[in-house]
Formats: sequence, C-alpha cells, structure tokens
Amino acid sequence: MKKSIFAAFVVSLGGFLFGFDAGIISGVMSYVGPEFNLNDFQTGWVVSSPSFTAMFAMLISGRLSDIIGRKKLLILASFLYALSIVLSAYSFSYEMLYIARMIGGIAFGIALVIAPTYIAEVSLAENRGKLVSIQQLNIVLGFFAAFLSNYYINYLHTSGQTSFLTEANVWRWMLGIVIVPSIIYYIFLFFVPESPRWLFTQKRDDEARKVLVSMHGIEKAKLETETILESLKVDNQNTEKLKIKDLFKPALKFVFTVGLVIGILQQITGINAIYFYATSIFKQTGIGNDASFSSGVLLSFITVAFTIVAMFLIDKMGRRPLLLVGIAGIAISMALCAYGFKEAKYQLTLDKITLLEDSISVKLKPIAGKVYENDIAFKNEMKTLLGDQIYAKNEGTILEMATQMNAVLVLVGVMGFIACFAFSLGPVMWVLLSELYPNRYRGLAIGVIGFVNGFVSWIVQQVFPWELSNLGNAFTFSIFGAIALIGFFILYKILPETKGKSLEQIEIDFVK
Repeated sequence: MKKSIFAAFVVSLGGFLFGFDAGIISGVMSYVGPEFNLNDFQTGWVVSSPSFTAMFAMLISGRLSDIIGRKKLLILASFLYALSIVLSAYSFSYEMLYIARMIGGIAFGIALVIAPTYIAEVSLAENRGKLVSIQQLNIVLGFFAAFLSNYYINYLHTSGQTSFLTEANVWRWMLGIVIVPSIIYYIFLFFVPESPRWLFTQKRDDEARKVLVSMHGIEKAKLETETILESLKVDNQNTEKLKIKDLFKPALKFVFTVGLVIGILQQITGINAIYFYATSIFKQTGIGNDASFSSGVLLSFITVAFTIVAMFLIDKMGRRPLLLVGIAGIAISMALCAYGFKEAKYQLTLDKITLLEDSISVKLKPIAGKVYENDIAFKNEMKTLLGDQIYAKNEGTILEMATQMNAVLVLVGVMGFIACFAFSLGPVMWVLLSELYPNRYRGLAIGVIGFVNGFVSWIVQQVFPWELSNLGNAFTFSIFGAIALIGFFILYKILPETKGKSLEQIEIDFVK
C-alpha cells in the first residue's frame, strides 16, 4: 500500500509542475506584458500557448504510452519540463517565450493524461479515487508554491530589500525557480515501477505480478491479476487497430459522452482564466498590486484545503454528489463576481492624480473627478491618455486609486469558485476518466477527451484578456456562471456513480 502511494505521488509531481507554471505565469505577466508591450492577443498567446501544444500531446500520449509504456513517457515529459523552464527564463523576446512555453505544454499534456491512467492502474478499487486525486492535490500544491514564490519575489523587488532583482529580470527569477521541482521529478521517476496492467498487455506477466505483490501483498495481487487477465482476455479477442471513431460505438456511447461533457465543463467554466490571470483579476477590484499577489497566495491555499477535502470524501460520498454540489457552487460564485463588478464605479480625484508620477499626472488631470460607470470605459480612457504600455505598467496603482466597488464580494466569489472547483471538477474529472473506459480503450479515450479539454482551456485563456477589454468584467463572469448552471442540469441527468467498483465491474455496468 505504501509503495502504491509513493508511486502515485511521484508520478503526479507532473501535476505539481503544471500548477507551478500556471500560478507563476499569473505574476510573470504583470512584468512581461509591459516589457514586451504585448497586446490582448499576445498576452493571451503567451499564457495559453502551453495549453495549445498540451491538447495535441494529450491526443497522442495515451496511445503512445500503450506502445512504449507509461513510465518512459513520463520521463520524457520531465525532461521537456526542465528544457521549457530554462528557455523561458532566458527568453529575449515574445516569440522565444511562447515557443519555450509550448515545449512545456507538450510535457503538461503527457503528464496530465498518463499520470491518472498510471495511478488508476496501480490502485485498488477501495482507494483508487483517493490516489488518483493526488494528481489534483499536486496541481494545487503547485499553484500554492507558485503564488507564494511570486509574492515573495515581487515583495523583494518592490520593497527594495535587494538590488539584484530589477524590473527587467524579476519575472525571469519567477520562471527560473521552477527548475528545482522539475529536476526532483525527473530523478524520482526512475524509482517507480512500470504499470502492471501495461506489463500484462505486453505479455510480461512475471514482471507485472512482482509489481502487484510489492504494492498490495500476495493475496490482493492474486485477485488483481485474475481480474486484469480476464479483462484482457476479452480485449484480446478483438485485435483490430483502434481508431478514434471506435469511441463512438454504441457500447461506448454513454461513457464517452459522460467523459466528454465533464472534460468540456472542467475548462469552459473558467478555471484557467482564474488561475492564469489571478493577479490581473485581483487588480481589477482595485486592491492594488501587492495585495493582488498576496490574494493569490490565499486563493491557492483554499485550493489546497478543498482538494484535501475531496480526497477524503471522494471514496465515501462518491463522485456524483461532489460534482453536482461543486458545479452548483461554481454557478453561484460566478454570479457574485459578476454582480460585484457590475456595481463598480471608477473615478480619479485630483488629489489622487497628483500622487502619481508627474509624466502621468499631467495627462490625467483633464479627467479629474469624472465618473465612469463601467471598467471598459475607464480603461479605454486610460489607454487613450497614457498609451497601452504605460497604463499596463501602472494599472494596479491606477485601479486602486479609481475603483469604487465591493471588492470583498468579488474576492468571496473568486474564492468560492476555487473552493467548489477544488472538491469537484478538479479531482473528480480525472478520477472518472481513469475509471470509465475498458483497458483496450482507456488510453485512446482519455487522450481524445484530454485533447478536447485542452482545446477548451486554450480558447478560454486566449480570449480572456480580450473579453475583459471588450465585454467587461461583469459580463465575462456572467458567461462563466451561465455555462456552469447549464452544466449542472446536464450532469444531473447523465452522471453515473462509480464509487467502490473495480475497473472491470464499471466496464460491466456501463459499457453496454
């Protein structure tokens, strides 16, 4: 049992690196955007480029792991992580930065698909949900470490306590720090065994039995061996090469539809918009630049806490209750955010304008005392008067001075969204995807759904800066809330329960 926990934790460290990258880029963009003078599209592309390549990696990694093995593919992913980090930290242009991050995206795609597959294949039915959830726990621990790291590095820079951190290199240190966990991940992967189920598919039965015995003991290993071999006997009766169209067979129609719906909902409700742009979102509430970084730490702490809650509940309450309660909470939380931003007003008084740099204050004095009814009108006015680059560098300070709104309401909405996601769509999706499909189809099905999941994630990240600039904060969050509400009713109708069932029993129950 201890060995299976160790293997699950090590394999899911790829999730930690994914979370670290996602959290880090949230703070990095506060510096990279102004330095490279990025527009909305370029900002979205730097943030979303890993997701773009990740979705293609997800599409092929399941089948590739069926050929070369889960472990070898994860080792390749860990190497790509490290390469991406080094190139990102040394980027001298916008183009080099997004290319480096695309390399990291390949690693993300491999790890996010293969890790839950591997963990499900080394787990027993009674603890599979908890062990697969370690993947999501590591993701959120990565977010927590990233926001904490960003906050500390930003604090060192802004407080003037150190001279080696400058406006030009502070973001490079934020990115470069990720090399430490990436090296640890690479080394530890050599100490985990290959998946026993994969070994059985390769006719390496003796190796597979040894792995099962080392993880679960002789008696449980014997039972697992019998069920796996029985399942593979059925799979081996059909030796035809799998194609994507096979997932649409009548027998798989139900489980594939469920997986596809959950895969889309996990991203289209806005989680990566919140995570990847957390610092920017908090700035929109007017709490200031430093408080935006510290709020990211609180956000990631809540994520960790509620992911741990999910790990304790997922094998007791079941997958269905957690998902339904969570997505209902997401809809309510997004509605709170939308309402808070809708009620906001923006005004720069003369007293506050004079506190800004002379080159800025002289340009803003003509609009002193003017009230703006929404964020779009105010930000467009600022960009017209100051220029995009100067406004981007000073956005946090200007919004802090001008914003009149109930910032607590928005913060509660964001934190509520994060909490609800952390105990539902976050961990439960990967658990269900690792459970629902027969051995023969598991790699292909998870790869295809992972591709769709990654594509939706990429779209959300890419268009989010444009949405904030053109649709406004309130309408953007309203969209996420409406989608979550629709998702609740769809899941209420189709979502099955898999708690406490072996992978083979789930196949009997739901693959018709």
